[in-house]
Amino acid sequence: MPAALLAFPAQKSQSRSGISRPVNIGRSCSVFSHVMIGTNDLEKAKSFYDALLGTLGVPPGRVDRHRIFYRTKTGTFSVSLPIDGNPATHANGGTIGFAAASQAEADAWHATGIAQGGKTCEEPPGVREGAAGKIYLAYLRDPDGNKLCALHRIVTP
Repeated sequence: MPAALLAFPAQKSQSRSGISRPVNIGRSCSVFSHVMIGTNDLEKAKSFYDALLGTLGVPPGRVDRHRIFYRTKTGTFSVSLPIDGNPATHANGGTIGFAAASQAEADAWHATGIAQGGKTCEEPPGVREGAAGKIYLAYLRDPDGNKLCALHRIVTP
């Protein structure tokens, strides 16, 4: 079953610190209809994202003139040549996060991204722990410099 794109929690629980935290990221409801980022090379972007998102079970993108659409039942991720004709630039401080079903899926996502021309960034893939519990994160930048993340929430008994 494909991992959810753009899915966010509907339920919350109280952590030991009293902070309300999501318990089911990527499982229940969608907050966004779509996310669109820019590219300067549509063919290269399609090759990159077809391979990268394929590791999460997302079908290959559909090209519609100057855009590529990756659709799932939880939302749409798209890549577009800028309509205004200016070069695409990445968001400084922005990250696009994709839900991974397991640590292995996040690792495959990361390895595929690097093999397709992405660049690793942040710390190496691994477990991080914070107020929201344990999560497994893998970060990279796409060929246009957009910062991406695969996230797997580790469920503890």
